[in-house]
Amino acid sequence: MHKLRINPVARKDLLEIKEYITEELENPTAAENVISKIVESYERHKVFPLMGVELSSKIDIATDYRFLVSGKYIIFYKVDEVYVSIYRIFYVKRDYTRILFDEGE
Repeated sequence: MHKLRINPVARKDLLEIKEYITEELENPTAAENVISKIVESYERHKVFPLMGVELSSKIDIATDYRFLVSGKYIIFYKVDEVYVSIYRIFYVKRDYTRILFDEGE
């Protein structure tokens, strides 16, 4: 079984998702449910680390990122011999390629 490692930026993404749903959409119950589903999704990677799709199969950029869709969110992660490392979590309509691969981000 792999160990799970959550990048600090991914933790920040989760916090921002929760805050947006709680404050902007005024729905704290939905915020808790969304965060729980996202966490459940990436927790499964400890047992099934290659469960998601290789990002390079969807875009024309060589990368070792994989991704998994959880509701309206995309979880980006990498796998090595020991760890499943969660790097970013985005709303599906965000321009994730620009954010992941632009130097200034």
